[in-house]
Amino acid sequence: MTRTPQQVFADHGDRLGTGDLDLIGRNYTEDAVFVTPEGVLTGRAGVREGIGRLLADLPDAEWRLAPRFAGDVLFLQWTAAGAAHEVHDGVDTFVFRDGLISAQTVRYTLTPRTK
Repeated sequence: MTRTPQQVFADHGDRLGTGDLDLIGRNYTEDAVFVTPEGVLTGRAGVREGIGRLLADLPDAEWRLAPRFAGDVLFLQWTAAGAAHEVHDGVDTFVFRDGLISAQTVRYTLTPRTK
């Protein structure tokens, strides 16, 4: 059974909450492309690396998400605040294929927390 992008995204959020990068990576295709400000990562291993970096920068963060779907594409604006760092301008774009994420572009600026 193929999942809708909304179902994949909801499951992805649940998996992110576990912090288990292998589990998180299962929401991506084997040939996924993960684009970060530092460069392009590919495959599930690249996805695990990219998400791992973000989670390491914002451990135990409080996240606020504003998702907008357009067919098989999700545009996600987000903010996050952890003990040491925060993000106010996070923007992710996800492309879905066959019930999985086939591409994700991540843009954000990590700044020291001021409060």
